[in-house]
Amino acid sequence: MIAANEIEKVMPSVVDLRHRLHEIPELAFEEFKTAAMVRKELDRLGIAYISGVNAAPTATIAWIGDPTKPCIALRADIDALPIIEQTGLPYTSSHQGRMHACGHDGHTATLAGAAAVFKKNEKDLPACVKLIWQPAEEGGGGAEVLCRAGVLDGRVGPKVTAIFGLHGWPALPVGVVSTRPGALLASTDTFTATFIGKGCHGAFPHLGRDPIVTACEAVVNLQIFISREVDPTDSAVVTVGKIYGGTATNIIPDRVTIEGTLRALNRETREALRNAVLRRCAGVSAANDCELNFILEPGYPSTVNDVAMAAYVEKIARQSLGAEGYLPAAKPAMGGEDFAYYLEQVPGCFFMVGTIPQGQSSYPSLHNEKYDFTDAALATGMRMFVDLVMSWGK
Repeated sequence: MIAANEIEKVMPSVVDLRHRLHEIPELAFEEFKTAAMVRKELDRLGIAYISGVNAAPTATIAWIGDPTKPCIALRADIDALPIIEQTGLPYTSSHQGRMHACGHDGHTATLAGAAAVFKKNEKDLPACVKLIWQPAEEGGGGAEVLCRAGVLDGRVGPKVTAIFGLHGWPALPVGVVSTRPGALLASTDTFTATFIGKGCHGAFPHLGRDPIVTACEAVVNLQIFISREVDPTDSAVVTVGKIYGGTATNIIPDRVTIEGTLRALNRETREALRNAVLRRCAGVSAANDCELNFILEPGYPSTVNDVAMAAYVEKIARQSLGAEGYLPAAKPAMGGEDFAYYLEQVPGCFFMVGTIPQGQSSYPSLHNEKYDFTDAALATGMRMFVDLVMSWGK
């Protein structure tokens, strides 16, 4: 394994890079400044790279080592969120209304730091390492775009044997890594259901067909799928996050729309959930003599770790971080990740890296206006990335 002091040596530059990235958050497929900063760092390290792939110009792909050896891919996502930052940090966002509230600045810097270590030890690498800085994780499906472009299958650089990715996790302390075999995160479909009735004066509801009552009935009815159609040992979520319609308190409108997210951990439950939401919205609509306009927008599949690769991550975490540095994830989380697309193509594992600072018991959650990827967690991420490659085949 690489000596710990090699990671310590690059830490100052990695921390500085993260802070500079944090200042320039960019949304999905708009990460041109971010990509330029990553590429400038690779130039500094003397690492060749590909600037963009088909349909993803802000992606950056590099590889180090002998391409005839097995190729291990490491991925970092680079995009940010449309959130107004409230951290008060000296390196706070300079892009109004955009923020690295999911810690992708930390992921990006972690991979750059690992790249520096790999480059210094290039002759000793037991595998070729492919570095993937991916755009558009936050809803854009950048991973799927890169898979279609050939980043894994050998059309862009060496063909990938296995892939690993990480995510800062504010439910775990710094220095701790967690994952599990099988389903780790959920699928992420969204739906829009518009109930079309007949507007009328609120004092004479019998003259119209009320889409507000219909929409409210649908919101409640959708939860019956969870309580009565899902195996109690399985998991699924239906959350209606938006409902809108109407213009005045004494007018029944013509239409009301609800929008929500659907989460499941396996393909069978995901398909059943999609069908049930449409069926229940249609049934409620028909019962209230309304019309229905229903749109399902497929999201990411469930993130399912390869059993052997998850065991490998656990092995490396215990070796590199100590017995207390690995915490098995007892159950999946219902969040989603487009890393799932990579895992459908090659064996791999997605794992969590703790970001609760030393001495604290809690930390702001992901997608929160006060979240900041903890600098000390960069060393943990780099240690894992480096040792996953350096221990390959041993």
